[in-house]
Amino acid sequence: MNKIICICLIILSLFICSCESLGIDDNSFRQGQVDNNSSDNSSNKSDSSNNNATKGEEMALQSAKNYLRYTAFSKKGLINQLEFEGYSNNEAMYAVNNCGADWKEQAVKKAQEYLRYTSFSKKGLMDQLEFEGFTKEEATYGVEQAYK
Repeated sequence: MNKIICICLIILSLFICSCESLGIDDNSFRQGQVDNNSSDNSSNKSDSSNNNATKGEEMALQSAKNYLRYTAFSKKGLINQLEFEGYSNNEAMYAVNNCGADWKEQAVKKAQEYLRYTSFSKKGLMDQLEFEGFTKEEATYGVEQAYK
């Protein structure tokens, strides 16, 4: 359990440092006002406006995409994070279903993140990914790819 807490703190610290180095403050991050001059910025602005999304859903979608730029999440983990930020369950569900994430690839990225900072057995890494909210199938794929 201490290992999990330590890893989470390391990842959170890296996330905060990344945001600070990019000039992203807390308010602009929550509002989805990140301008990183990436080529996909223009597509992020109107992804949901064509299908009658509410403003809250649009903002949740932007937040989800911002989070996924900096670290990997399971679908469940991203829903929890968005709800923690104050989005409703419906807004969070809309965001994760429309953010374009490949959840198996997110599991690979998360497994690789863990292996960069600490040692894990395959079983331990599987357990950790499942704890993070990845399905058994996603966790298995993530571990297999990370151990290649």
